[in-house]
Amino acid sequence: MRLLFSLCIILLVLCISVLSDHHGHGDGQNKKGQHGKEHGKKDEHKDGHKHERHHGHHGHHGHHRDRHHHHEKHENGSLRLYKENGEFAFSLYKQIASKSDSQSKNIFFSPLSVSLALAALSLGTRGKTHQQLFSGLGFNETEITVEEVNEAFHQILLDLSKKADVDLSVGSALFMHNTFKPQPEFLENMKRYYHSEGFTADFTKTTDTTDLINKYVKDKTHGKISKLVKDLDPSTVMYLISYMYFKGKWEIPFDPEKTQGSIFHVNKTHKVPVQMMAKSDSFFVYHDKEISAHVLQLRYNGSVSMMLILPEHGLEAFEKVFSRAHMKKWYRHVKETHCEVYIPKFSIETSYDLKDILTGMGITDIFSAGADFTGISDSPLVVSKVVQKATLDVDESGSTATAATGVEVMLMSVRFPLILRFDRPFMMIIGHHETRSLLFMGKIVNPTGK
Repeated sequence: MRLLFSLCIILLVLCISVLSDHHGHGDGQNKKGQHGKEHGKKDEHKDGHKHERHHGHHGHHGHHRDRHHHHEKHENGSLRLYKENGEFAFSLYKQIASKSDSQSKNIFFSPLSVSLALAALSLGTRGKTHQQLFSGLGFNETEITVEEVNEAFHQILLDLSKKADVDLSVGSALFMHNTFKPQPEFLENMKRYYHSEGFTADFTKTTDTTDLINKYVKDKTHGKISKLVKDLDPSTVMYLISYMYFKGKWEIPFDPEKTQGSIFHVNKTHKVPVQMMAKSDSFFVYHDKEISAHVLQLRYNGSVSMMLILPEHGLEAFEKVFSRAHMKKWYRHVKETHCEVYIPKFSIETSYDLKDILTGMGITDIFSAGADFTGISDSPLVVSKVVQKATLDVDESGSTATAATGVEVMLMSVRFPLILRFDRPFMMIIGHHETRSLLFMGKIVNPTGK
């Protein structure tokens, strides 16, 4: 079955373990743990939805009583979040791209998903650990408070989840060992701000718990990721999962009959065969002379768009100068222009162990023996693993023929159309306009994924 363009899934996993074995693993817990999985799965899920309904109508601070002011505070908080956390997205991309094994590989990840998971984790951090994580995410407490960050993420999640024009779902979940007792405030805030579901399990039964987590992931990603967890450490007491699922239709679809075999130039010496989609129509484009790059904005039916960036002098040189300021400029200056567009069909999968990458960005305390997670538990905890998996499928499918017909009238209005042929490495950004969130970010070096 052909997928509608496009299907993107992001999973971020934080594996949290107790530093010393004192939380009561044992055979006597196995039966209770098995029951806990089912009981927790049902009751926590129901409670989570009930809680969301309650907080959807009531603020928790006096100055939020006025409904209009409440909305205005959320909006301003979201914009500040976009401004400050945007730098984190680009720093994360550059850190991933700087790895020697990433130079010749596709990159695809979700800055929003990483930010959501780490911001959620920060609910349980204290002292130096919290300060480091908070600043590592790009936040400055003199400009935006912890409360404003949590409220802004809460509002973004609400805004994204209620979109009817695109198939977009995002959320989080906590899987906890059945003898592990997190602070009630931590669980409450996870539900309130990060819309988290909660489940109990017996992590000493690694096979059962692995199956439980993988089934949850498979359901949330519509079967795209079925085996997120492979090797589960029995000393784990909590898994925090952040997921994102996106499926959108082009505003201007590509005709499958015009897709033809072509060549993609991975580098000067290596080329691969691809199926190249083609369309001659009115698109939103911009030529950035400052950094020698062509920008193509492909819009979905809704408030989401994909921006493709084609450097004129190679992707490696472009990555050294590319910044968030350029992206902001492109969103402002793209203009509707008639052009011929050629884009390869592709399906890629990516997987990242983000522990070393985050450490390279200065976020180190959460992985150390001195980590302060007393907001989660008085037991000494440490993050042992941060993993992100993503998939992206691109094909011709899109909106109905009406949108294409509406702009076909312009085909003869320009005698010499601009030609944008994405037959060499290019970058991409998928953004949500209303919340100004960077949903996905990456580069395509080889559409065949080899």
